[in-house]
Amino acid sequence: MEAATAATAAMVWFRKGLRVHDNPALDAARRGAGRLYPVFVLDPRYLRPDPAAASLGSARAGVARVRFLLQSLSDLDARLRRLGSRLLLVRARDDVGDAVCAALKDWNIGKLCFESDTEPYALSRDKKVTDFAMASGIEVFTPVSHTLFDPAEIIKKNGGRPPLTYQSFISIAGEPPEPVMEEYSELPPVGDTGEYELLPVPTVEELGYGDISQEEIPPFRGGETEALRRMKESLKNKEWVAKFEKPKGDPSAFLKPATTVLSPYLKFGCLSSRYFYHCIQNVYRSVRNHTKPPVSLAGQLLWRDFFYTVSFGTPNFDQMKGNNICKQIPWIGNEELFVAWRDGRTGYPWIDAIMIQLRKCGWMHHLARHSVACFLTRGDLFIHWEKGRDVFERLLIDSDWAINNGNWLWLSCSSFFYQYHRIYSPITFGKKYDPDGNYIRHFIPMLKGTSGTTFQHQYELSSEVKMVHHETASKECRKRMGEAYASSRLDGNPIEGKPSNVSRRKMSHGDQDASSPSIAKLLKRSS
Repeated sequence: MEAATAATAAMVWFRKGLRVHDNPALDAARRGAGRLYPVFVLDPRYLRPDPAAASLGSARAGVARVRFLLQSLSDLDARLRRLGSRLLLVRARDDVGDAVCAALKDWNIGKLCFESDTEPYALSRDKKVTDFAMASGIEVFTPVSHTLFDPAEIIKKNGGRPPLTYQSFISIAGEPPEPVMEEYSELPPVGDTGEYELLPVPTVEELGYGDISQEEIPPFRGGETEALRRMKESLKNKEWVAKFEKPKGDPSAFLKPATTVLSPYLKFGCLSSRYFYHCIQNVYRSVRNHTKPPVSLAGQLLWRDFFYTVSFGTPNFDQMKGNNICKQIPWIGNEELFVAWRDGRTGYPWIDAIMIQLRKCGWMHHLARHSVACFLTRGDLFIHWEKGRDVFERLLIDSDWAINNGNWLWLSCSSFFYQYHRIYSPITFGKKYDPDGNYIRHFIPMLKGTSGTTFQHQYELSSEVKMVHHETASKECRKRMGEAYASSRLDGNPIEGKPSNVSRRKMSHGDQDASSPSIAKLLKRSS
């Protein structure tokens, strides 16, 4: 009798796929199950408060991303309840894998379903759970559903190596599988959880991060409901979808962003990338002409899969040392300049406004990310991309291991993109998109009294930080990058691959520009 009961108890373990639509793990778990256990485990690795962190939150996640996660969990619970189920929230004492294994045993689970993952931490965690389940006679189903394609299959088709250019990836990948379109009105009842302490979704305050009353609440709310609403609203404008071109867009548009802002929903799996891709294709079929990859809207989802595939097939993808596709560049370690960059205190209004937006909102436009990443690394400060990567990883609500590392490798010209002489000017790039300083005024209140024509020039800070002069620093950075590239060629480590078409496009960033005089006197008059 006990074995028969176990066979009818299924667990769906939510991790990233925080949604009901196009969720193969949930779909498989509900089929034939007499009882269903929808589980999410709160991971102390990401949620444990860290008073030593640079801003409120944990060591790995700022308050904005934690809030987005909690909102997503609340929304998932509400959607499950409408189907006659609920989310079972478990708090891990230390190790998430141990918590899942204990639940599998205590609840007599016969079938475990969860979405496969590719990050090193997740692979280690999942192996522990899978090994325990299989040793216990529990059926395990781990579908690929966080990405359009299975990274392992792409690598296999490419002779066991990940494709290192976007074009080669596209030629191998083909068309992604169709999403699971079946909808259902109910789920099997939740099984008995015994003496387990099941938690309601906590608030940010209840996690113990201290006084967050002064923290700005980001304009993006987490959850599947909001993800689907935002997607439908974006795709409703068919002309905009048809003409979407990634290199374009206004990075200073913060009240109404110039993109879909669906990346955080894809990161947490509140929105299925396959369903999104499917809906985009429906729009394309209804218009006469539309942009193509790599710049099209569908092309952005393919970029996402490209980075997932390369990261999955590249050992030590998240670091310079031991990473065979990463240029070995002798970055400098100036902690004072790094902290000034991180905290938005460089004295360059455009750079500082972007970094303050990141800290307050957990998001900024992709061209804004390009600006500050170039400034930190090969453009001005010549500081290691891993340092910037860590800041983005902690503060961005759409922080995604594969994509974040891939973009920092790209923007630092450590891999994928090698035209290091093309530098985003921290002055002229801001002038182009924020000529009147409205964006800067919003995020740097001390500049509100200054005139629009001076907004992109350096301003004096009250701190002792002595920031670099862009014209001089950028020339020095080009020289250092050239020497590093020459050294790598002599060492028999040629540049891997060739720049993609998007790399060869003329970058509209005001390549080199002499920094103008300080506006200290103007600031003093306005104070």
